[in-house]
Amino acid sequence: MPSFARGSIAVALFAVCIVLGCAPSAFAIPAFARKYGLPCSACHEAWPKLNVFGQTFKDNGYQLMNDRDSPIWQNPSYWPATFRITPNWHRESVSKVAVDAVNGVPGNQVERQINSHGFDLSGLDILTAGTLYNNVSFLLTPSSDNTGAFHFESAWVRFDNLLKSPWLNFKFGKFELDNVISEKRIMNLSNNSGSYQLYHFSPLYETQFANANVFGQIGDNQLGMEVSGHSHSDRTRYAASLFSSNDGNVNLPNGNSYTTYLDIDHAFDAGKLGVDRFGAFAMYGAAPTYYLTVGGSPLPGTGLGSKNFSREGVWGLLYFKKLDFTLYFQHGSDSAYFGTGTPSNVPLPPGAQAPSWNGGFVETHYTVNPQLIFIQRDEFVRMSKQPLVSLPSSLGNLDNYTFSLRWYPFMYSRAGFSIEPEYALTRQQGAAPITGTSLTSSSAFLGFDFDF
Repeated sequence: MPSFARGSIAVALFAVCIVLGCAPSAFAIPAFARKYGLPCSACHEAWPKLNVFGQTFKDNGYQLMNDRDSPIWQNPSYWPATFRITPNWHRESVSKVAVDAVNGVPGNQVERQINSHGFDLSGLDILTAGTLYNNVSFLLTPSSDNTGAFHFESAWVRFDNLLKSPWLNFKFGKFELDNVISEKRIMNLSNNSGSYQLYHFSPLYETQFANANVFGQIGDNQLGMEVSGHSHSDRTRYAASLFSSNDGNVNLPNGNSYTTYLDIDHAFDAGKLGVDRFGAFAMYGAAPTYYLTVGGSPLPGTGLGSKNFSREGVWGLLYFKKLDFTLYFQHGSDSAYFGTGTPSNVPLPPGAQAPSWNGGFVETHYTVNPQLIFIQRDEFVRMSKQPLVSLPSSLGNLDNYTFSLRWYPFMYSRAGFSIEPEYALTRQQGAAPITGTSLTSSSAFLGFDFDF
């Protein structure tokens, strides 16, 4: 691999971390508490993490199944909207970045550790959700990065309890995949742990090519439709989604390929310990490997030569009174064409094979009370097959460690406020831009997260 390519990738990744410094979207809406006259702790173990009641409320289409569900019974002054933003201080460190050996003089490059720290601001989420009528739910989330550039994170309508049964609900629009372990409700906010690595993982070698697979992003909201259902007690759930292989981007940039996502889970009442839940998921899709061109440039919407990819695994939520464990395992695989960045209308390079990997994480929460929670997460990814047989077997192996807490001085139906100190570290084998050794990045973060 050319050193200039590796250097460009590392610098770009570092620049993204420094520039963004923003928290991911998360669905925690005080407007629901105002609507039903409930405390935020009715739905949240610690905002934005849902408890069992909150998950049931969400599965029912933001309804309590009483006469206050329909907006026609609401006070005209009620407006179901929430604004969320996080002023913060953070320090980012990357152990090895390619820089000019002589500052200001292009040419030979060396690796240096780069640190950056200071006060910053997250992006802004504007969340509005609820019911348009009984059993017609909606969610709209205009969201910006911290420069004010807006997009629509979510925009969907759901028809609930079709045929008068909770087993049949239909959603259409842009939505989060049915992840009970929701990245949109993640407790951490820093650059190194504000998302789950496995929800976005691609082999390191694969990410060096412009036409590598970026479509297997379980953590990203997608444009499509979903059929879902659950038992009356919400103990058993299922969801099946079909969406365009565009990674949630509008205007059909990649053509006519589709991806499916399936999830099924069941909860068990463990008595005084709480309600434990276990599930399994599978994501199967196809996406283009090349495009028609105009003047040598790819023509959007003309993706051709679609090849397959898959993600499947199991997960669990285990509760032991105030202590709980979130468990997740994933096996992933991409076509050899994605793995080597090869258009499918040309031969694969010698030694090419379909890359695959296994990974998982354990996220531990200790909830002292609804206003104080301690969080620790260990996440690992290990390559099973590299895109080329000649590559080192450990290339791209990843470890992530996170330590944080969230303290809520107050949390009520008009507003929520939390203070979060956090430290996170990520190490990936072979990612250093010049030497190809391990690359370590870390985040120290202090955020003041509020919504109203």
